[in-house]
Amino acid sequence: MKILIVKASALGDVVHALPVLPYLKSASANLEIDWVVEEPFASLLSANPMVHHLHILRTKAWRKARFSARARREFFELLGSLRRERYDVVLDLQGNMKSGMLTLATHAPLRYGFDRSGAREWPNLLATNRKVTLSEADYHIMDRTMLAPMAAFPGGKRSDAPGPLFVAPKIREEMTRDLEERGLSGKKTTVFHCGASWKTKQWENALWAELARKTEERFGLRIILTWGGEAEHADCRIIWETSGKTATIWPRVGIPQMAALLESASVVVGGDTGLIHMAAALGTPTVSFYTATHSLRNGPRGEKHRLVQSNLPCSPCLRRDCRRLPECRASIRVGDMLEAIAAAIA
Repeated sequence: MKILIVKASALGDVVHALPVLPYLKSASANLEIDWVVEEPFASLLSANPMVHHLHILRTKAWRKARFSARARREFFELLGSLRRERYDVVLDLQGNMKSGMLTLATHAPLRYGFDRSGAREWPNLLATNRKVTLSEADYHIMDRTMLAPMAAFPGGKRSDAPGPLFVAPKIREEMTRDLEERGLSGKKTTVFHCGASWKTKQWENALWAELARKTEERFGLRIILTWGGEAEHADCRIIWETSGKTATIWPRVGIPQMAALLESASVVVGGDTGLIHMAAALGTPTVSFYTATHSLRNGPRGEKHRLVQSNLPCSPCLRRDCRRLPECRASIRVGDMLEAIAAAIA
């Protein structure tokens, strides 16, 4: 039986959907599973032995090209390939208009998705013919993601463990050499990722620097600072300087290389970001803090992972900006983060 998963983006959402794969395989070992994913996140799935084939969306490139003749041709070729595969079941785990269009293009006889309680955009409802309903118990994002697979294939073995996410052996070997070149071979390390997509998910640089100093002093862990854009790189420079210049600022790398780095760490520390979810899916202990969002909805599950929630009465607010931002960030205390790190590495 041929199955298609439609979960194209973003990084954290794709990682949250990874547990669907072992569930489906436990329900029926003979399932052939394909996945539709945006090009920047394809490497999250390319090394996964449970994925048979990837359909790659190049939405960003197509928009940049203003949907030129070549871009339109690539897009319609993708739609054609989805139909030619003759999928038996499609699982639309995204619930928006784009995922609905891709789901409908398959002409699959069984197309599972959300009803009005879960669909992000109403046109998605027109693309599916088997709909699942969210309940109050389906608060965590992983619970929501599992609804359609469980409805389509009841009886599988479900786990709340994140992942799995795989690192290619060649990439792991390259990371080992990179760590050796930076004098970190054989050292216990912790990755600090100070970036986040929302300002309200970020922490103060001064608090990061204090946490870095005390983490080194108390646990003997070497700090590695990671970043995405130039603004995050500048923040890493500030944290490096004010924490004593002993941390290592890692160069910007792709997702496969970042996965190898996260896999090598003793613990990964950050806010509600995709890298935290990647680390959890790799089996690395994590410590993550939550201000605008809720740890019980977004945080990694399991004993390896420690969640620190803001104690402000307005948290979680789901706001991308707020006049109480300094107060909100300060509500995540360094002492609480240190204790969480101690528990995660114990």
